[in-house]
Amino acid sequence: MSYLEIKDLEISFPTPKGKYTAVRDINLSIKKGEIISIIGHSGCGKSTILNAIAGMLTPSAGSVVLNNQNIKGPGPDRGIVFQNYSLLPWLTVYQNIFQVVDSVMEGTTTEKHEIVAKNLKMVNLFEHKDKLPGQLSGGMKQRVAIARAFAINPGVLLMDEPFGALDALTKGTMQLEVLKLWNLDNREKTIVMITHDIEEALFGAFAKTKKQNRNCKNARIY
Repeated sequence: MSYLEIKDLEISFPTPKGKYTAVRDINLSIKKGEIISIIGHSGCGKSTILNAIAGMLTPSAGSVVLNNQNIKGPGPDRGIVFQNYSLLPWLTVYQNIFQVVDSVMEGTTTEKHEIVAKNLKMVNLFEHKDKLPGQLSGGMKQRVAIARAFAINPGVLLMDEPFGALDALTKGTMQLEVLKLWNLDNREKTIVMITHDIEEALFGAFAKTKKQNRNCKNARIY
């Protein structure tokens, strides 16, 4: 049964020369708990598809359906990790995550602080919680962004070339970190990642879950 489904998606934009169609006739069915990599060269429409799933673009035709509901805009059921570091530079690591948790999640202030602390510990950055983003390395900034995305407990984690700005060694470490978090997450989080890098697209190919002891079962590449 599909958890996230793209049906006959078309997204077009008006231009001075007429309508420009970025993507057309896109169909994709994704089960809950899968890791999906969408690969293609720059400008082929990968980000357009991801932004449609995020609810930041409205389909010109077709639909994007999540958990049997048409996506009509952004929502806390989808977390996003961008390629370029998206942390607010004037807030500490802790504040960057708490701000999002406080704005979208229910519960007491104490419970929200517990969520922030838990997710910072998951990415081994709790001891850096009082630092500003400018005091962190590129890999650490991206780990904060991933912790922020996981903290709101989205059903779908969207990743827009999340490792593209990192050096090769840090990229490999971050790929393993995401897989580790995915394996530890008992809520069957679905991951959709776009990339133009074949090696990066394969980062989930050896994903293994506790429930299904089979490599590659939950990873697909398009």
